[in-house]
Amino acid sequence: MLHGFLPSLIQGAWVTLSVALVSMAMAMALGLLGAMAKLSKWRLPRALAYVYTTLIRGVPDLVMMLLVFFGGQVAVNAIATSLGHADYIDINPYIAGVLTIGFIFGAYLTEAFRGAFLAVPPGQREAGLAFGMTPAQIAWRITFPQMFRHALPGLSNNWLVLIKSTAIVSVIGLSDLMTRGQQAAGTTREPFVFYVAVAIIYLIFTSASELVFRQLRTRFAIGVRTGSL
Repeated sequence: MLHGFLPSLIQGAWVTLSVALVSMAMAMALGLLGAMAKLSKWRLPRALAYVYTTLIRGVPDLVMMLLVFFGGQVAVNAIATSLGHADYIDINPYIAGVLTIGFIFGAYLTEAFRGAFLAVPPGQREAGLAFGMTPAQIAWRITFPQMFRHALPGLSNNWLVLIKSTAIVSVIGLSDLMTRGQQAAGTTREPFVFYVAVAIIYLIFTSASELVFRQLRTRFAIGVRTGSL
């Protein structure tokens, strides 16, 4: 049915999943830093985080991808030339894709984590101080576990959008699932068949992700009262 292109699609699917996972790890790190910056008592970190989230969320993902890949390539080579490096430097499409997607979704997760931090009652941190816990212990044992529970819905939504947004890496030449599907469709002249196959693989990824996040929500809801007495 797929004219022998199934192994190629599977290889592309692994590339897509790899890009999504690494980008999500980067986005979570940036999101935590951005959330803490927005909640900082100092003006400069708050201002930088505000500019980051406002700018990144206001620029289309495709435009940002092209800016990083082509604009970044020009900038890197200009710097290298000024330092006496004569050879042309190519930016790896995988690295460019991961950096761009991680940078974009870091802005969205900044707001998700910020709201989750604010959802943790401040009295619990005060109770930790009263028990003689250090700020690091309070963060690790009290704030972060509860913050993560509140952040799970936002994390889930952003992950589902992120894994579908990885399709834009095909425009910079990365041999991901979308690129493999386009190549197979062009070779066989059966675009409907291969784009449906690509859509089904994405659906498998998102459906499996929903199951994982459902288990996480159940795990982190243990001991939490959800109903009223």
